[in-house]
Amino acid sequence: MIFTPNIITPKNFVIFLMIVLSSISCNDPYRPLTIGHRGAKGHIAENTLPSIAKAIELGVDGIEIDIFICKSGELVVFHDKKLDRLTNSHGYIESLEYDSIRKISVLGEHKIPTLNEVLELIDGKVFLNIELKGSGTAEPTHKLLTPLLKQKKWKADQFIISSFNWEELEIFYGLNKKVPIAILTGSDPLDAIPIAKKLNALAINPSFRALNIKNVKKIQEEGYKVFPYTINDPTDIQKILTLEVDGIITDFPERVRQILSTN
Repeated sequence: MIFTPNIITPKNFVIFLMIVLSSISCNDPYRPLTIGHRGAKGHIAENTLPSIAKAIELGVDGIEIDIFICKSGELVVFHDKKLDRLTNSHGYIESLEYDSIRKISVLGEHKIPTLNEVLELIDGKVFLNIELKGSGTAEPTHKLLTPLLKQKKWKADQFIISSFNWEELEIFYGLNKKVPIAILTGSDPLDAIPIAKKLNALAINPSFRALNIKNVKKIQEEGYKVFPYTINDPTDIQKILTLEVDGIITDFPERVRQILSTN
């Protein structure tokens, strides 16, 4: 059917509008971001360079990692305060100098990387969500990222800074208002909205188990993206997709891709 100005009737206009909306819907399908949790934790030891490389291989949009500052001042990529669970060593990672940390093995074969090493590996191929896991990590993270941004090796929107420690996020925001912030929360995600407003956050990152259609819609109406963690079971992935979240943090990025391709 061809519409010209002299024959458009109310009925024809409604038909025309339906065609246009249908075309937009077909051309712009719902596709949340896939974010590799600690790299590709479901495949290779978490927060290691091979795990991060595997996540990139699996086609993630972004990667989430955790950082502490060690005794000698380097930002190291590790999740736990204590080394016991994942390594052949014991004690607190923050109490060791990096010369000692580099000799530790993760699950028998991998090394604990520095944030610098992770940045060199990713090299802007995907975005990087840096979780400020340890105290005192906000300022050194800002200092490390600043020259990369000035030299335009990375863009500010290729990073997200997140933390359950909202005080660290406040420190980071006080130093750097260009790099996006995400508010991590393990409780009612709506409780994170006030701090999200205060820090002009990009997103709220809640536990997926705390989400429902109402609170996801509320967060998005307030202007924030929703990046829930950590969704691995295919049934849970399928369920969370019905809420139309903006991204999914997962140990198995290929499962998200597979479900999206079949929906």
